[in-house]
Amino acid sequence: MEPDTPLPPALRRLVTGTLVTSLVLLWLIDLVSSGPGGWPLRPLVLGFGILTALALLRPDRGPGPETRAGAAALGSLLLTVTHLVLAPHAYAWGLLETVALLVLLVRTVHQVRRPAAAVVLSAALGVAVIILPLRTESPGGVSYCYLLTLAVGGAAAMGCYLRLLDARRVRAVTAVRQNERLELARDLHDFVAHHVTGIIVHANAALMIQETSPEQVKPLLEGISRAGGETLDSMRRLVRVLREDDHQAARPGELLSELDRLAGAFSGNGTEVKLDITPEARGVRLAPEVETSVHRVVQEALTNVRRHAHGADVAVRLDLDQHADGELLRVEVRNAAPGASNAVPTGGRGGFGLVGLRERVEAVEGSLSSGRTADGGWCVSAAFPVLAAVEGSPA
Repeated sequence: MEPDTPLPPALRRLVTGTLVTSLVLLWLIDLVSSGPGGWPLRPLVLGFGILTALALLRPDRGPGPETRAGAAALGSLLLTVTHLVLAPHAYAWGLLETVALLVLLVRTVHQVRRPAAAVVLSAALGVAVIILPLRTESPGGVSYCYLLTLAVGGAAAMGCYLRLLDARRVRAVTAVRQNERLELARDLHDFVAHHVTGIIVHANAALMIQETSPEQVKPLLEGISRAGGETLDSMRRLVRVLREDDHQAARPGELLSELDRLAGAFSGNGTEVKLDITPEARGVRLAPEVETSVHRVVQEALTNVRRHAHGADVAVRLDLDQHADGELLRVEVRNAAPGASNAVPTGGRGGFGLVGLRERVEAVEGSLSSGRTADGGWCVSAAFPVLAAVEGSPA
């Protein structure tokens, strides 16, 4: 659904199985073409081919890309030097080693963050690949060196392209987060202005009735104190959002009606949106910026369902959870598996909806999680802090 979403387990197993099968086939080709001679250098080449292949598997485990690239380049260069010095007439060129080194070259250019380290390791891998044909006694070995030079250039270009895509994604994510902060800051500005206006009205009312109805002054002062505290909380969030590195918002106080209207708008065309709000969730008090963030979570999740799982039924649930730090409003949007898989999502690929959404939720001291469900659907879950109940209210 999002670019940062991990591959489904079935697809991940398919990719891993295809890679392992290809590497095994390459090693079998090396084994068949090795012949009876070349001892002991040829067995070393076959064994080193397995080691370089293992360096391609499970990149998220074990040594980092720098260590893997450096070890592979050094081992290959040592084998080539050993061949030229000790066994210049033996055949010690491995196809598996060649392909594995090229893939490691792509991964090194792509993943090594420090430019200097990426250049040095890529150059070492490139040289190791280019001089591999020198391990044969064939007179055409130099020609193969030229061909592998082109392969090295292509691998380096592919790594640079992937690195450029990552850089663009980082810039895009930064822009999305900044836009989300600015949007939330504008909302908070309106909410603070609303609170301050209420404080002024209550203060003026207290001044007017302090002589005629002094018993009514205390509730007004309590309201001023409560509004001032909530305003201060909103200002703190505003400052934190602005210091950190076009959706329709819900209007404060009308969250439930806005959610009902939103669910009705997304229903139809084979999609049914079921809205379930527990009585406990209906009675909670939320800061205005939290109300708009709840609305935004539901809106973004429904938009993703329409784009990526069109026709799937959706369940939206709001409930109150007990937490160690107090009560939290739990917002969950869960959709079933789509009836048919679209190659291209409706409306094109967005890519950063959940990134901006998580930025907004965390800015109001909430949390957001998302992931696939056991039945092949998708679930977006968010938790938001609630305000203390006002004395005398049902909450």
